[in-house]
Amino acid sequence: MKRLSTQHSALSTRKRSAFSLLELMIVIIILGLLSALVLPNLLGKAESAKRKLVCIQMKQIEEALKSFKFDNGMYPTTEEGLEALLKNPDPEKYTNYAPSGYLEGKTLPKDPWKHPYIYVNEGSGINLISLGADGREGGDGDAKDITLQECERH
Repeated sequence: MKRLSTQHSALSTRKRSAFSLLELMIVIIILGLLSALVLPNLLGKAESAKRKLVCIQMKQIEEALKSFKFDNGMYPTTEEGLEALLKNPDPEKYTNYAPSGYLEGKTLPKDPWKHPYIYVNEGSGINLISLGADGREGGDGDAKDITLQECERH
């Protein structure tokens, strides 16, 4: 009899050390509900942070362009583009070009969606454009284009 109660005790201990299917399902349902509530908020914050990062990068590029203009008397043309911040596009035209260029590193920054920034010399000023999450002109929401002028307003 003593042996039987010892076996019964061992079996009941083993059963209690594992989770039942019902308990596991409850935990999975709770995790699903929590993720349904939290993930949309986190994803929205991520896109908002990317849009803010675009403005920070654009302001850094703008400062590099201002340094270029200070040294050379003019901004690079639209055709010369942002590459002019890395390498002198015309040594005869830009005689005071900084020997190390105007941007740190040897590559142009890309927006958080890995698209290149678009540079436009408008004659009276400059503009920088990020095409947003979709990488195409126009769009709404996360796909909306971001311009340097919009960043300066915020």
